[in-house]
Formats: sequence, structure tokens, C-alpha cells
Amino acid sequence: MKKILSVLLTLALVLSLFTCAVAEEKTYKVGICNYVDDASLNQIVDNIKARLETIGTEKGVKFEILYDNCNADATVLEQIIQNFIVDNVDLMIGVATPVAMAMQGATEDNKIPVVFSAVSDPLAVGLVETLEAPGANITGTSDYLDTAAVMNLIFAANPEAKTVGLLYDAGQDSSTTAINEAKAYLEAKGVKVVEHNGTNTTEVIQAAEAMVQDKVDAVFTPCDNTVMAAELSIYETLAEAGIPHYTGADSFALNGAFLGYGVDYANLGQETAVMAAEILLNGADPATLAVMTFDNGTATINTETCAAIGFDFATVSEAFAPLCTKVQTITTAESFN
Repeated sequence: MKKILSVLLTLALVLSLFTCAVAEEKTYKVGICNYVDDASLNQIVDNIKARLETIGTEKGVKFEILYDNCNADATVLEQIIQNFIVDNVDLMIGVATPVAMAMQGATEDNKIPVVFSAVSDPLAVGLVETLEAPGANITGTSDYLDTAAVMNLIFAANPEAKTVGLLYDAGQDSSTTAINEAKAYLEAKGVKVVEHNGTNTTEVIQAAEAMVQDKVDAVFTPCDNTVMAAELSIYETLAEAGIPHYTGADSFALNGAFLGYGVDYANLGQETAVMAAEILLNGADPATLAVMTFDNGTATINTETCAAIGFDFATVSEAFAPLCTKVQTITTAESFN
């Protein structure tokens, strides 16, 4: 009888300790808002979620994710952020420049920490005072594009290019700096610049068709979410005309563009999650937590499109190799596996 009683007491103690451990598990609410449904931004969100889950397991805490997508609608974006505030989130993550800027404005008084992701130029849009010391309740990761590097690739593949088209959404802050840099580069080289814009998929399709009519030798698009969302609808138009589309992310190449040059968005998403965890778990101050930037040295070539436009893959990859840290290949698909 004493042995049975001893066993029961031991079990009760173990159960009590387990219950206390479970009860003491800290939960953090994280509100994530995506700007639009496209391969790049979705890849970022997926990796943020996965990395936070891993960190939670490692640290014995739980991250409760509240996720939404505003689909480029400013009114919807504002409502999503207000919902996060009402739900008392501990931290917000804004994916893409418009979301980050809206979160910045909505948290000026309540000081909810904000971590942005995939903001091409956080300085130019006034999100931070400096990259090293953001200065307020907001920091994050930048997918800044080395525009000159992409321009160099255009002329490595075709030294005789005389006309380059710039395809972008004029309302996208993420495109402003890169487009200005591209214009300066091309004008200094004496190359004709043709610009066509679109604010939605229909307009981007029309803009791509206009590029064909203008007989451009190549088209450049920076990290522009509007064009990214339309890439699956335009890549065949450009490829059939033999026009290479040079872009600012590998997701464009995934969706059919000839080449994507830029950061690893999976890694960018993971590092965004690490920054969020650093703030929530270790008390890091966003005001002094430096914005993270990445090496833009990887060129991703869509081999199917490469063949369609009449380029020899071995020749162009050899031409690109001295200008990149890595040249990799991809084939057309809707989203990353």
C-alpha cells in the first residue's frame, strides 16, 4: 500500500510540474501583413512563419501568428493594422514598403515594435533615420537592388543593345531609386530609354505589348510588386518577341522572366523572423537594431525563356560569371516548392 501511495504521489508531482511548465509557456502575438499575393512576398511570409515556429520550439515559447494580405488595397491595409492593434499584438511584421509605411504611421503613439521585410530603400521613404540606427520603433530587412550590376548583365549578354525599356509601376516606392539609377546609367552610356508603366496586371500587359512595338533590345524591372504579380501574364509576350526581361528578384525568373538578380528571399524571410524574435525574447530595441541588408550577387536564369529568346545558356552564363557571385538556373512555375 505504501508503494502504491508513493507511486501515486510521484505521478501527481510529475503531472503538477508538467502542468506548471505548460502554463508558464510564454505566448507572443505577431501580426504579419503581406502587400500582395506573389511568389517573392509569399516566399518571405512562409519563411518568417517557419523560422518563428523553429525559434519557438528552441526557446520554449509560442508565437501566435495573425496573418493577412491587403492585396494592394490601402483601405484594407489600414483595417488589417487596426485589427492587429485591437488584438494587442506584441509586434507587427510588414512585408513590402507600403505595408511598412502604414505600420509606421499607425504605431507612432502606441510604439508597438515593427519589423519590415523586403523594403528596397528604407532611407528614401523615411522609415529609418539611418540603416545602422533606425531611431524609432521600426527596423527590418532590405532587399536593396544593385541596379548597375543588372545593367552590366544586359550589356554582357548584348553589347550592341541600343534601346532598353523600363517596365515598372510609377506608384511603387520600391521602384523609384532603382529606376532613377537605371536611367542615369543608360543615359551615360548613350543608350535610348523607353518607359512604360502599369498599376495593375491589365496595364502591365499593355505596357509589355508596347515594349514589343517599340522594339526594345531588353527590358528592366526592379523589385516591383505590381509587375511581379503580372509576370506570368507577360513573359511569353516578351519571349516571343525575343526580348530578355532583366529583373530584381529570382521570383520573376520563376514566373518566366529571362533573369532575376538579387537577394535570396527565403533567407531574407528567415532573418526577418530572427530580428522579430530578438526584439520579443531578448528585449532588443528597434531604434538601435540595424537594418539588415544582403549580398545582391546571384543571377537566376530561366533556361526555358533563355532558349525561347534565342540566347545560348552556356554563352550568357559564361558572360555573366565574372559579374556575379553565382549563376543559377530555374524553370517556369507559379510558386516556389
